[in-house]
Amino acid sequence: MVAPTAQARIREWADAGRLTWHARAAVAADVDGQLLVFAITDDGDTNAMLAKAAAARNVLVQRADDAAGSDFLVPAVVQRDALQIAISSDGHAPTLARILRTRLDAWIPRAYGDLARLAGEFRDRVKTRLPRQARARFWLRVLDGPIAEKVFSGRMTEARVDLDDALSHPEAGLPTRGEVYLVGGGPGDPDLLTSRALRLMQRADVVLHDSLIAPAILEMANPDAERIHVGKRAARHTLPQEDINALMVRLAGEGKRVLRLKGGDPFVFGRGGEEIAQLAEAGIAFQVVPGITAASGCAAYAGIPLTHRDYAQSVTFVTGHLKAGELELPWGQLAQPGQTVVFFMAVKSLPVICEKLRAHGLAADWPAALVIEGTTVRQRLIVGSLTDLPARVASAVVQGPALLIVGEVVRLNETLGWFRPDSNTDTQA
Repeated sequence: MVAPTAQARIREWADAGRLTWHARAAVAADVDGQLLVFAITDDGDTNAMLAKAAAARNVLVQRADDAAGSDFLVPAVVQRDALQIAISSDGHAPTLARILRTRLDAWIPRAYGDLARLAGEFRDRVKTRLPRQARARFWLRVLDGPIAEKVFSGRMTEARVDLDDALSHPEAGLPTRGEVYLVGGGPGDPDLLTSRALRLMQRADVVLHDSLIAPAILEMANPDAERIHVGKRAARHTLPQEDINALMVRLAGEGKRVLRLKGGDPFVFGRGGEEIAQLAEAGIAFQVVPGITAASGCAAYAGIPLTHRDYAQSVTFVTGHLKAGELELPWGQLAQPGQTVVFFMAVKSLPVICEKLRAHGLAADWPAALVIEGTTVRQRLIVGSLTDLPARVASAVVQGPALLIVGEVVRLNETLGWFRPDSNTDTQA
């Protein structure tokens, strides 16, 4: 390296013998005996001089200020073990290439390196065992099928055994039995999807989705996948739960990758446990991908901390779904100060909830809020008390999913509320 001055890290590398630093201005003779030259000074004349000297000596050069005058370019690289992905802007926007590298680095699972290493282990055996014309199809099914999914889910030993079996009996082909992905779609904002959820969504052959899934999230699934609406709104089910379970078993049994896409988290009032119990009984492979539950997502976007050292030392999730007009809950435990209570599916039962909580000891002015279509651009927040919130909600047009939050933390919305699309907040006067 030739430069009059250098940053601290360069000086450290020079002191450690990792590079040789000449503390002076560059001259043409510096390119003598080199294989590659990076002319990356802030002085265009110096860069041009080095490029001219390199060309006279048949040395390859890269000019930071002139992509067209460079003999080579250095891409931004995402590396997963043996797998490397290079990104180049042809010298026009190197910063953009670095930004994209960062995005891809965050999005591409680390397990792709494991998958590449597994392929490397079997590469010679595949060449020996299979004719050339059959190899590409074999690897495609390995690297984009059930074996790859076992690698992604950390079951490397099982993946190796399956690949060994498939190669030992190529006439039988790879396993055709499908798999079910039980994926939590979060509370509504597509940006809240996990990277694992998005990856599986884009691999699915069939998508079974509820009514509460936002269209923007559904659009992120594999565009070629068949979409089947299975309903699931309050008191309106397109398919009974038993039929949904049977449909998943049948489709997976046909060798399809089935995405069961549910709002929020599938294990928080999503009946996810019932669905995978049916899959387990039928011997169908499945994965469960948690999602941000509506309670934490909607509360965060409404500026209402579910716990707070001064106001709430615990939080309780309960269902507000009425059965035969009744709501049987441990009201004495719920009507306690020092906690936050979040009610799912509580719009119809709101008057009952507020009446019961007051009857069991909470003050008439105890704070409560209804978050409607939380985390989306249509989010609305109706804030009041146990006394007046039912009337406030009754006078408003409430459509879409809604969540009831009860507790002193609701008051913090006034100062902590940060997500207010079009100021859709109705607060207590």
